[in-house]
Amino acid sequence: MPQLAVLLLNLGSPDSTSVPDVRRYLREFLGDERVIDRPGNRFLRSLLVNQIICRFRAPKSAHAYESIWTPEGSPLIVTSKRTQAALQQRTELPVALAMNYGNPSIPDVLHRLRAQGIDRLLLFPQYPHYAMSSWETVVVKVQREAAKIAPDMRIECVLPYYGDPDYIETLVASARSYLAQPHDHLLFSYHGIPVRHLTKADTSHAHCQVVADCCNSCSPVHGTCYKAQVTRTTHLFAQKAGLDPAKWSISFQSRLVGEPWLSPYTDHLFAELPKQGKKRLLVITPAFVTDCLETLEEIRVAGAESYKAAGGELFTHIPCLNDQPVWIDFLAQRVQRWQQSGLVA
Repeated sequence: MPQLAVLLLNLGSPDSTSVPDVRRYLREFLGDERVIDRPGNRFLRSLLVNQIICRFRAPKSAHAYESIWTPEGSPLIVTSKRTQAALQQRTELPVALAMNYGNPSIPDVLHRLRAQGIDRLLLFPQYPHYAMSSWETVVVKVQREAAKIAPDMRIECVLPYYGDPDYIETLVASARSYLAQPHDHLLFSYHGIPVRHLTKADTSHAHCQVVADCCNSCSPVHGTCYKAQVTRTTHLFAQKAGLDPAKWSISFQSRLVGEPWLSPYTDHLFAELPKQGKKRLLVITPAFVTDCLETLEEIRVAGAESYKAAGGELFTHIPCLNDQPVWIDFLAQRVQRWQQSGLVA
């Protein structure tokens, strides 16, 4: 009988808030050619990442990490381990956890799984949406490392679940108590990507940014279109939760300078919404399954400060799914479906 296991995959975090550890993490993260894919020349990209971006960004990022660090360590790592432990209680299959960047590393985890005799592995990326710089790069990395470490291991993968009814129900259930609170507006803030990544992912070269209202026009390229998928998640969430169309909107955060990224920008809206009389704001961040630097510091701390400085009165960030029971239920049901049917969930 095949020996089955599940591998939860997330982004990763520095080992500590020290500048050297943060710089090491940023070099691995931003050095990924699917994250920063320009310039195409490997030497020039290395120069850009190591000598320019990481050199100046590491001290600032280290300070940001310090503001959210817990006694147990990185919030993303700590919460991911709790999720792993909770899922392990719901299945007899081994449940492993690996980070695309940092620790626990994908090669180390694959070595342990091979030593346990695992020969069939379900990858469960903690990304609801496809993006070259998130879902694709972590799956490709596992496949590449597995080909070297455990070439006979059968690798299967949960596909992006951005529009699946059970995921939408889970997301709405996790936010329901917050939605019941008085508020003027709900902002769906998604992680941004360069606009260029959208057209790069459109293999037809005839839909993205070409067809009018391309995200809401049916096309097979939506399978690899991040913006179409986050748009779909938002509309399904709004429909399921019965939201007033006039009281919610979409924005994008965490951009780098130098080229156009998906807009409108979240930080710009934090300054504009109070001027529109929207003084009580809810923010939800569905691109992130686990609270991390981008949600805890960028949204909950810096975002709240910017919004209130612009005249906002009440700012509430709806926590990510983290290790909430509804999320563990979702994960467990997908694993059980795979285990019983032999099909990828």
